Amino acid sequence: MTGTAGVATSASPTARQLWTRSRGLLLAVVVLLIAGVVIAAVRSGEQRGRLDPRSADRFGSRAVAELLADRGVTTRVVTTTDAARAAAGPDTTLLIADPDRLTPRQQRMLRHDFAVSGGRTVLVAAGEASAEKLAPRVRTAASTAVTVRSPDCSLPLAGRAGDADMGGVRYASSASGADACYLSGGLPTLLRLPGSNGSDTVLLGAPDILLNDRLAERGNASLALQLLGSHPHLVWYLPSLGDTAAADGGDSSFFDLIPAGWNWALLQLAIAAVLAALWRARRLGPLVLEQLPVAIRASEATEGRARLYRQANARDRAAESLRSATRSRLAPLLGLPAAQAHSPHGLCPAVAGKLPEPTPDIQNLLFGPAPADDAALVRLADDLDALERRITSSAGSHPVSASPPTERDRTP
Repeated sequence: MTGTAGVATSASPTARQLWTRSRGLLLAVVVLLIAGVVIAAVRSGEQRGRLDPRSADRFGSRAVAELLADRGVTTRVVTTTDAARAAAGPDTTLLIADPDRLTPRQQRMLRHDFAVSGGRTVLVAAGEASAEKLAPRVRTAASTAVTVRSPDCSLPLAGRAGDADMGGVRYASSASGADACYLSGGLPTLLRLPGSNGSDTVLLGAPDILLNDRLAERGNASLALQLLGSHPHLVWYLPSLGDTAAADGGDSSFFDLIPAGWNWALLQLAIAAVLAALWRARRLGPLVLEQLPVAIRASEATEGRARLYRQANARDRAAESLRSATRSRLAPLLGLPAAQAHSPHGLCPAVAGKLPEPTPDIQNLLFGPAPADDAALVRLADDLDALERRITSSAGSHPVSASPPTERDRTP
């Protein structure tokens, strides 16, 4: 006898079918990998971050750093508060690229060290979260558009620079001796506050005069070089998420430690997952009938369906299936159309008229509630079978399960 264990049935997918189903997904994975490699290669060059003195793109500040180097000013990039504090001195200018990203603890430490250092502190686009802490007695106002503005102040460096692209955050201060320049609505977008020991603090409302693509316009370069080149050393502070000084001493949750960029990455992954699900859920075409590899007897299919009902505890579905099949078989015997087979008002009176003795529970039997347990479901099946036999007998036909006629029955 030849074994058939290794023979593939019609339900087994072939290699061609597997390739047809998976080639789209494989192609998408290859495209994503190629795109990732290309993006990584492009970003591995000179591109860094916004307002980074090492970046040569339009939003970087490499041009102003090179101009300062030509004038003998050294530029040092730091990303931690400790490194910025260690560089404090009378011959140093500290530029904080994004003061609002600093925690209150970082702001207090920087303010204390540079207040007594004798150097200059330049705050770029300091908002409400940082301006008052890093520059006491300073209030912020609504931002304004960046456009060409004239100095309108007595600050020498602004007068020498002339018109420049200024705007952004506006400031107001009650400090004596403050220089308010490049006004918008009566409030300055460049504010200089003198301090002790020869130190001063400059609040710059917008970073546009420091960007590579705006440096060559009007007096932007002159203003930037005078602000940042007043001392021989420039410390360019770019706040980072990895700075240990950012902790305020409280307990941080797991989500506090996740960089902000991961939020966009998770959103993109979620969109990609939804699109992949929609793509895989598309209809591939009309249904095609296929021959089963083996023949299944009706009794086995019935038992299998019954086991599924029992496993799902679906007595209501099983009871409704039994009742619906009984009603469909009784309607032709009672002379009712198929449309009234499942109507209690049409079927129940017809059934009662065919029975020799009154049966009060006909409607409950054919249209009643679901059985409470398995024993009740078995009783319902027996009662439906008995009712159908009575109707069949009263209609003068053979029962559904009648045995074949014998030789005696065929004798006239």
